[in-house]
Formats: sequence, structure tokens, C-alpha cells
Amino acid sequence: MVPIAYGIVRERETKTVKRYRLIVNPAAGGGSAEQAIPQIERALEMQRLPYDIVRTEYPRHAIELAENAAHEGIDIVVSVGGDGTMNEVLNGLMQAKQQRGVTSALGVLCVGRGNDFAFGVGVSQELDRACRDLGADVRRTIDVGRVAGGLFPEGRFFGNGVGIGFDAVVGFEAKKLKRLRGFAGYLVAALKTIFLFFKAPLVLMEMDGDKRQMKTLMVSIMNGRRMGGGFMMAPTSASDDGLFDLCVAQEVGKLGIFALIARFMKGTQASHPAIFTRQARTVHVTAQAGSLPAHADGETLCTEGKELCLEILPRQIEVLVHAERGVE
Repeated sequence: MVPIAYGIVRERETKTVKRYRLIVNPAAGGGSAEQAIPQIERALEMQRLPYDIVRTEYPRHAIELAENAAHEGIDIVVSVGGDGTMNEVLNGLMQAKQQRGVTSALGVLCVGRGNDFAFGVGVSQELDRACRDLGADVRRTIDVGRVAGGLFPEGRFFGNGVGIGFDAVVGFEAKKLKRLRGFAGYLVAALKTIFLFFKAPLVLMEMDGDKRQMKTLMVSIMNGRRMGGGFMMAPTSASDDGLFDLCVAQEVGKLGIFALIARFMKGTQASHPAIFTRQARTVHVTAQAGSLPAHADGETLCTEGKELCLEILPRQIEVLVHAERGVE
């Protein structure tokens, strides 16, 4: 049994009262998620919101917890952690939807490393404000991506984006930096990765049937806007337009990588001659020489993959957002 800490439940028996379940990854943000629980409880109790809390105990546990919550009829399932926790909660909600046709709305409280999904969809990254937004219950319906290949031949859902190549290795290296969080950790990892990963694989990319062969330093397939806590991979992307925004960096030298990093931080990379951008509903990436290290929402898809297939699923999940960012 998973221990459950119950908050205010006085009105739970009333059908019109929405129920909240918070799924906390205690290790997120170097333990800051666990430390934030008292602050979160105070904020929710001030609003008299009926909630309970469960903690994850092992990898992919949040998937099980979120799927079970949806099956129980919980109205709003809240991810308390970073992008990795959000990704697992999203996968649980999507599995419930696909298997039984029921799901819950997704809430996000940012206490993790990057919080790029929250940035892209309009969730406040300030904890007290985000807690108030849970009570306001302003929602937008977003698209969800699905990727098959690597460690997940059966497929895995994602909310923010898939990174292939340099970006993925940066993410892998950032996780090793225990003392640095957020954008600073990703920036240090990026500088380190320049000297570890600079040989671009030859890939065949199929985008809505359009085929292109190229040597790619990095392929970002975005539903959101940002990766790594501050790299604007797709600054004009919208999470509810039924399209991926692709940003492909073709092979450049080490000095060229430094120049591109500066552009990605500003979101001005599209004008660089080594950058290729477009939108697509389906993407198929095959390594014809070399391999594909890849992640989805920061979670490892493969370290040396050969093939990935992606599709966008329009308007799948409701997300609670900051009132000023709500979309009808």
C-alpha cells in the first residue's frame, strides 16, 4: 500500500466539489519537492481544496499512481516535481484515457530541475501562485506527443518535446551534476558535451512523408517551446495547434556549437544557415550512420538508438494554467 496523507476532505462527499491528488516525487530538485510539501499544504488548505498526497517510491511509479487516480475518478491529478515527474503523470493519464476512455485534468507544481513543460503551456513556476491557480481551475486543452522506439518500442507519451543527439547527451550529463540545478546545470553540461559529442550522425528524416537525409548535430521535435531550463528550441511553438515544431541543427564544428548555444539561449537560431525548421504531424528519424541518443521530456528514450517514430495527438489533456494564460 502507498501511504496517503490526507488534507481537507470535509466536502469530498459533495459531487460538485473537485478532488485533487498530488503525486510527489520526493527526490525531484535534489529533495526540494519533499521540502515543499508543508508550503503546498498551507496554500491548498487556505483555499479549502480537498486533496490527498501520494509519494513515488520507484521509477515509473507516478505512471501507475496517475492511471489509478484517473480510474478512481479523481478530477485533477497534480505533478509535484520536475519535467520527469510530469512526464510520468502524463503517461498515466494518457494510458487511462486510451484503455478506458477516462482521464483527469493535469496540474503541475514546479519543484524540479528544468520545468520546461510548465513554461510552454502557461503554468506559473512560482509555487504559491501555482497553488492558487489550482484553486482557480483555469484550463487549456493541449496536444500530446507519442514516440516509439529505443527503450519504448510500444511507445511513450510526452508533453514538451523529444531531443535527439547533442541535446539528449546534454540532458544525460546534466543529471550527473548533483550540485547544479536548472539552467546552470544544463549550461555546464552543454559545454562539457561539446568535447564528448561532436560527430553528427547521418540520419534520414521523414516529416509528413517529406524525406531529407542530412548529418544532424541535434534534432528537437517540440510540442512546447523550451528545453534545458533556458534553451528556446521552438520559441513560437503552440501546444494546441496539432503540429510539432522541428528545429534541426546540421553538422557544425566545435566553435560553431558555441555560436549556436548563444542563439538557442535567445531563440534566434532559425536564421543560422545550419538550422532547419518546419512543422509536421508525424516524424520518422532513422540513423543511417552513427546512432541516436534521445530523450522525451528529459527522460531517456535511448542512448544508441537507430529509429524513432513520432506523432502528434491533438487536444488530448486539460492542463490547469495561470489565469492570464488560459485558452478556451
